[in-house]
Amino acid sequence: MSQSPSPAEAVHDADRSRQWLAGHAHGPGVDRDRLLEVGAAMAAVTAAAAEREPVAVASAPVGVDPGAPIVKPLPPELLRPLDTNAEMRWPSMAGQGYVVPVDRFFVRNHTLTPQLDPATWRLRLFGDGLRGAPTRDNPVEFDLDELRRLPAEEHAALLECAGNGRRYFAEQQDEPTPGVVWGLGSVGVARWRGVRLGTVLRLAGLRDDAVDVMPEGLDPDYVSGGVNLGRVRRPMPVAKALDDVLLAYEMNGEPLPADHGFPVRVVVPGWVGISSIKWVGAIEVSTTALFSPWNTQFYRMFGPGQPADGTVLTAQPVRSAFELAWDARVPVGEEVLLTGRSWSGNGPIAHVEVDSGDGWRPADLVAADRGGAWQRWTARWRPPTPGRHVLRARATDCTGAVQPDRAAVNDLAYLFDAVVAHPVTAC
Repeated sequence: MSQSPSPAEAVHDADRSRQWLAGHAHGPGVDRDRLLEVGAAMAAVTAAAAEREPVAVASAPVGVDPGAPIVKPLPPELLRPLDTNAEMRWPSMAGQGYVVPVDRFFVRNHTLTPQLDPATWRLRLFGDGLRGAPTRDNPVEFDLDELRRLPAEEHAALLECAGNGRRYFAEQQDEPTPGVVWGLGSVGVARWRGVRLGTVLRLAGLRDDAVDVMPEGLDPDYVSGGVNLGRVRRPMPVAKALDDVLLAYEMNGEPLPADHGFPVRVVVPGWVGISSIKWVGAIEVSTTALFSPWNTQFYRMFGPGQPADGTVLTAQPVRSAFELAWDARVPVGEEVLLTGRSWSGNGPIAHVEVDSGDGWRPADLVAADRGGAWQRWTARWRPPTPGRHVLRARATDCTGAVQPDRAAVNDLAYLFDAVVAHPVTAC
């Protein structure tokens, strides 16, 4: 599955934003005046205002009672619960190979994991972008067996929440922000197997003049600030949908687990995680631009240097993480093999450097990962003295983008990409 050029999502969403602001919105769920009002108010939002992910741009916390939002077990050595979500613990990846096992793959839920019956599940496609303009009430349908009979593909692809690394805005830059305090564990690579979305669109009767495609999840409606925003959904251009997007029904060789989209999910390589809709049930195909709260009201950048209505998120930045416990204990004077991984939404990693307090030096890259969704690496270190030490890792991707010392500020603390100072104690 090819890696999309980094400008693809930015260009599409910028075009859609201009159309939306001009009043050319198609479909319910978008309130331009409300967005402009809350966008101006976001500068006053602080960490005390909300303890959960502020995916809805509002000054009040999200009004969802999650109950038990995650189905799979959450062993503390593998996953860290965060409200309706669960973050992978990086030490659990040491020695695990290239892909993340399902038992420790991160979970990002807006509400809760639905329990769906694969026997009655249907993928329903509708809209004037299909021949005959099928409606939501009378769509073109595929059941799970029909999808499985279509030509299948399997690809290793990386998924990552736009808020990955959010906690470090406060911890490293003294910039408290609202939302889920993700470390670096809302990311993962898995082997996804399924049918290309483009294959299904063509079978459903895709028209040559179709413009946008919008998958929609089957999880419960999402409520923010007392407003029901409906089911999670986000549009993409037809060109992207026909390129490398997968309707996946397997993960790491097994049927999709419930928390990861059973029975079918969308996998959109190179785009922020919100685009990869889980539990997909309906797909709208349109000859005009499509909009939803997930590309107009939120998953946008607000704050210094941004317009009042915000700007859309672009490709994920370069990041690196050690496969090491936070404040780990290491033996003084003995050689330690440090391991970690680096990744970028712009494309493959070119090189990685590690600093253990005596300057930057190249890490050794795992050759088998070259050109892949992420890059494993190792570095040897002998702690010279007892006490506290700080480890740092920084990567450079194939475009030349390198992790900075400080991440750009934005009100919702998206896209943290600075080098993370990882404490250890030698004893």
